[in-house]
Amino acid sequence: MADIAPLAAQTLAQDTHLTSTPSTAPPTSADSAPKSVVVGVGHDSIDDDDDASITLSLVEEPHSGGGRLPTLPDLRFEQSYLASIAAAEGVWWKIALITLKDQCLMPLLQGVGYNLFVMGFRVWNRGAKFAGAGVGARVRRWWWGVNNWDIPRRY
Repeated sequence: MADIAPLAAQTLAQDTHLTSTPSTAPPTSADSAPKSVVVGVGHDSIDDDDDASITLSLVEEPHSGGGRLPTLPDLRFEQSYLASIAAAEGVWWKIALITLKDQCLMPLLQGVGYNLFVMGFRVWNRGAKFAGAGVGARVRRWWWGVNNWDIPRRY
């Protein structure tokens, strides 16, 4: 148990992304040109089946008329976080403010907005369920009448 504190301090000291100034993002596959794949087929590894054609069809570029697809954006948390705190210029309170805004305030506001929308939709849908003149409302009123259920009069 006595070794936990020094081990934790050593781990924090060795961790490269916990520096005072944010570094550039590590390279991703979108930063370099795609590598060509060369497939060598030996006769001793192929059975009488046509396995080589299946493998080659998966590796070869499609010959359709379309161009290359755009590269996927880098959606990792660390990259977007480092990019957002780069404007803070290493000032601790600016980093804390950006972190609080991005990680606490914005998810809270998004959740409140979503829940207000869902609650409003439920209230609207409750009233529209029986008040409508469409086929669904007529079928619902008919079904409730067949089963002798009380149709709500207040919407």
